[in-house]
Amino acid sequence: MRQLGRRRCDTARLLSRAGIAAVILLTATQSAEAHIVASRLGDFYAGALHPLTDLQDDVLWTALGLLAGSLGATHGRWLVLVLPLGLLLGLSVGLSFGSTWIGPLASSGMMVLIGVLLAVGLRINVAALCAIALVLALMRGVVNAGGVGVGTDRVLFGAGLALCGYAFITLITAVTLTFRRNQPTRTWRDIAIRACGSWIAAIGLMVGGFALAS
Repeated sequence: MRQLGRRRCDTARLLSRAGIAAVILLTATQSAEAHIVASRLGDFYAGALHPLTDLQDDVLWTALGLLAGSLGATHGRWLVLVLPLGLLLGLSVGLSFGSTWIGPLASSGMMVLIGVLLAVGLRINVAALCAIALVLALMRGVVNAGGVGVGTDRVLFGAGLALCGYAFITLITAVTLTFRRNQPTRTWRDIAIRACGSWIAAIGLMVGGFALAS
């Protein structure tokens, strides 16, 4: 029992340090431009790397993968289809109507929603998860449309963005499934995932607070 208690304490400390580091990076990092990547590596790689330069994409995609992985493999299989398609659709909307009408508050709201679902361990069905993933992908696709320059090939940029989303969400979901190992709830692995959810929700609240303050 003592060893189990120490292991849980060590896990909580590690997650706390990681959460603090993520908050610092999220609040201190400025937006990066992907046009330098496009000029050197091409439009496909610009689309693939552009979401990785925005920590809001990284946090949201990681949160979504954790949620799908905590719910099971069936949920994850649907997610790897919905997210790339949603990103492409959102990119098309952003290119047509602009990308500035979706602000940080929308992203912070999604962080809080997914973080709370993870923290409380609520088991939602596949349809609800796909709806959340589609809304998130549409939002982030619109935002990533801001990285498309005047001379950028939109087809290649969109293909890179969709492939990046597919690879990212597949990796996070697979790692989460492997981490859980189909163990019952209330184990230290389940507690660790819930702790990550609470930190994601906290990051979302901080992002929303900074957005309102500015």
